[in-house]
Amino acid sequence: MTTLPLAAARTLHLAAQGLLSPPRRKAVKEDVLAAIRRMAQLQIDTIHVVARSPYLVVFSRIGPYAPQWLDEYLAEGRLFEYWSHEACFVPIEDYGLMRHRMLDPSKMGWKYAAQWHERHKQDIDLLLAHVRKNGPVRAADFEREAGRGNGWWDWKPEKRHLEVLFTLGHLMVAERRNFHRVYDVAERVLPNWNDGRDLPPADTVRSTLVARTCLALGVARADWIADYYRIERRKYTAELHALADRGEAVAVRVEGWKEDAFVPVKWAPLLEEIAQGRVRSTVTTLLSPFDPVVWDRKRAAVLFDFDYTIECYTPAAKRKYGYFCLPILHRGRLIGRVDAKAHRAQGVFELKSIHLEPSVRVSASLLDDLRRALTRCAQWHGTPQLAIGSAPRDIAQALLATP
Repeated sequence: MTTLPLAAARTLHLAAQGLLSPPRRKAVKEDVLAAIRRMAQLQIDTIHVVARSPYLVVFSRIGPYAPQWLDEYLAEGRLFEYWSHEACFVPIEDYGLMRHRMLDPSKMGWKYAAQWHERHKQDIDLLLAHVRKNGPVRAADFEREAGRGNGWWDWKPEKRHLEVLFTLGHLMVAERRNFHRVYDVAERVLPNWNDGRDLPPADTVRSTLVARTCLALGVARADWIADYYRIERRKYTAELHALADRGEAVAVRVEGWKEDAFVPVKWAPLLEEIAQGRVRSTVTTLLSPFDPVVWDRKRAAVLFDFDYTIECYTPAAKRKYGYFCLPILHRGRLIGRVDAKAHRAQGVFELKSIHLEPSVRVSASLLDDLRRALTRCAQWHGTPQLAIGSAPRDIAQALLATP
């Protein structure tokens, strides 16, 4: 059994995620869908102090591109939205893997408001009939009887009704307008789907999701599988060994790990080169807090020795790094984080604070890579002027220097 250095495991993971080398040409629309297929899913989040997370995750992989391409793929039916990891864009060819959740949402916890559905079934059925007869709707199309709400969770009843119908698969997101969902009945969004003909056998879905996860991670451990598609929380040792027995993965050892890891056969040809250090990640970029590389805190700690928690949900006085810190990926390592905000009207990309990990040796080449990455990101946001709040003086001077 091959034994890999930890750095090689990181490289395999980044290769699988599309973060092995910088893009060599200007992005085209097809690159967006290819990047999502590589990750298997693209998590959605609405915070937009910088570009909303799904757009930023794609930028980290393919470089500057037109964000509307992602919106177009949804409207064209090449992607669909559903609860996979969390709310995600998922390639349409994987619809059947999520369809079983729609047909039996009993294990989806808070994502399916069963009591609300039972209590308001008549109104929910009427809303579904309205959409079927009159066409797509947005939550904003419904007036709130008692005026404005008191925050995200203070939804008007129709918003809750729409969420129930979405979770059950009766409604799908036909498109997004200014990032707001537009709901339509599933039979119009996906007219060629037929459960009786197209639904994969339920007993094959779990093994398929395990295989998808292994492929997206590049190197997988039994304790990492459950989180990727939010399946039953347990170790998937037997399922990974079954992948190896079927010739779909190779079992390996990673230095410092007690348990086996598994590499999908797609990446097996690179194993020796990566293990010998002849192939390494050369990417320097900013990652979204909802990037697959960091969304599993335990996995990020094991692979990168990087303890990452998003702090936008933490009271300001208790934040250690900032509201929306973007991890810094530099040549195969997570070396720090940047609390960033794009001031679009002023054309300024503000780096409120920059924090490098204590173990990072600051070199001229590192600072040059980081300056280039920040500049590309700022320009893509339409905020080309960099401004730095809190950072060590030498780092700030280097990042603001004219190339």
